[in-house]
Amino acid sequence: MQRSVIRFTYHSLFLLATICLLCHLGAGQALPGTRTVMVMPFENQTTAPGLEWIGEAFPEVLSQRMESPRLYVISRDDRSYAFDHTGIPLTVRPSRATVYRVAEQMDADYVVLGNYNFDGQTFKANAQLLDMKKLHLYPEVHSSGALANLIDLQTMLAWELLQQMAPPPAITRDQFLKASTPIRLDAFESYIRGILATDQQQKIRYLRNAVKLNPNYTLAMLQLGKTYYGNHEYESAAAWFSRIPKDDPVAGEANFLLGMSEFYRASFEKAFIAFNYLATRLPLTEVYNNLGVVEARRGRRASAVEYFSKAVSADPSDPDYRFNLAVALFKNGDSSGAARQLREELQRGSNDGEAKVLLDLINRGGAPPPPVNPNAPAASGNALLPPSNQPRIPLERIKRNYDEASYRQIEMEIDNLAEARLAKTDGRTRAAYHVERGKQLLARNMATQAESEFRAAISADHNNAVAHAQLAILLEKKSDLANARAEAQTSVRLQPNVDGLLVLARLDLKQSQLQSAASEVDRALALQPADATAQALKRDIAAKQTVSK
Repeated sequence: MQRSVIRFTYHSLFLLATICLLCHLGAGQALPGTRTVMVMPFENQTTAPGLEWIGEAFPEVLSQRMESPRLYVISRDDRSYAFDHTGIPLTVRPSRATVYRVAEQMDADYVVLGNYNFDGQTFKANAQLLDMKKLHLYPEVHSSGALANLIDLQTMLAWELLQQMAPPPAITRDQFLKASTPIRLDAFESYIRGILATDQQQKIRYLRNAVKLNPNYTLAMLQLGKTYYGNHEYESAAAWFSRIPKDDPVAGEANFLLGMSEFYRASFEKAFIAFNYLATRLPLTEVYNNLGVVEARRGRRASAVEYFSKAVSADPSDPDYRFNLAVALFKNGDSSGAARQLREELQRGSNDGEAKVLLDLINRGGAPPPPVNPNAPAASGNALLPPSNQPRIPLERIKRNYDEASYRQIEMEIDNLAEARLAKTDGRTRAAYHVERGKQLLARNMATQAESEFRAAISADHNNAVAHAQLAILLEKKSDLANARAEAQTSVRLQPNVDGLLVLARLDLKQSQLQSAASEVDRALALQPADATAQALKRDIAAKQTVSK
């Protein structure tokens, strides 16, 4: 299986144009690309019972720890799909030759192989990196310790593996370990057992237990929703998808499936809300198509035409998008426009029976159906029944596949190409790029990657006050208060700024250092008198000063 075919949106076409421009500007120099790594389940070499689940736990943790703006980790679903297409069941451990063949088909740059053992006291794990391009197997890396520290041991392995890839992380080992989001082991075990379970009820039981142990476990919520969705229990699926916060890394897939669940329940308004949120977050073509389908079901014909037009402009080769646009145009009274789209689809080699029937209807002078009242109750079922004297107009087609990964890969390539161009610029310019990139990642709740960007900015320009302030904010959120204070102090010393001063004020307030906290807030307000955060903090400090008198 090759990498997923990328379905461009009109935003993606802009990204592609950016890649072409950067490639043109970078002609004659080596440009780094996004590297792709596939992490295999680790081999269980222990005879101790009950530890078989740990094999699949390694890809989960290593993927979370290793992924960065310049390293894309192939998901479990994509890996499973690839092996299924080779005829290798998930329960059978593939040979290295098979792993190599699948990794080559997926165009992976690296493969991580490994094993683990447990003697009743010490847990040991070994990992090895295979460079697919150089056909080079790197020396094994190891970690060992108490089984209770499994997540930390896996995180250390991730660090060692990243050191073998060029360039290594821009942060130290201790910084990397501190930046890694904590994972509760008992909840994690239930989660892994849940995704491995083949019995649906057992799967649900494990995943529910994971959420019970960790009420904020969004990965378990997503898998629960997907389990119910696969069983066509759309009400239960929607309930779990809707629990995932909008700023969570899995919110994209959750909202797509939430929209699909509501669509199948004929809750078209809720489906529109879910798809529309996703459209503002990621410009994915399938989302615009589905917005068009939902609007068509709601009787909003002009809006449906607009969304389908975006989809066709972005991906003119997809026959479903052209078909949907043709149906929407016909219903909106534009028979000639509809016929043009249908002929274009059929001329591209499509053998679409519905398209042929609709085109024949238009050629015979068939009239579009009467308008639907958008305020009428939503129609249920898979078809809208026309009056008995009118031919049935086919319905617009929903897209069921969600492909955020392909868009992310494009985005990563652009970042890498941009960085290659920046390599010849001064440190101040490079630092500004990394700061902006870090802010974007932080807005997506990708704290580890954002920290790497802020530290890269500081490495490029030690005197960048904004980078130090942003790093201080991130460290404060992680409760690394000593380092947050140090970064904020450095930032303010380099250039007084609101973000750095407010970090210091909040830290002083936590330590009941009210006088210094008030002074720092006053300095921030002198710089930006209308800053709402500073004003609120000033009120909090004043309230605490009143209580302490």
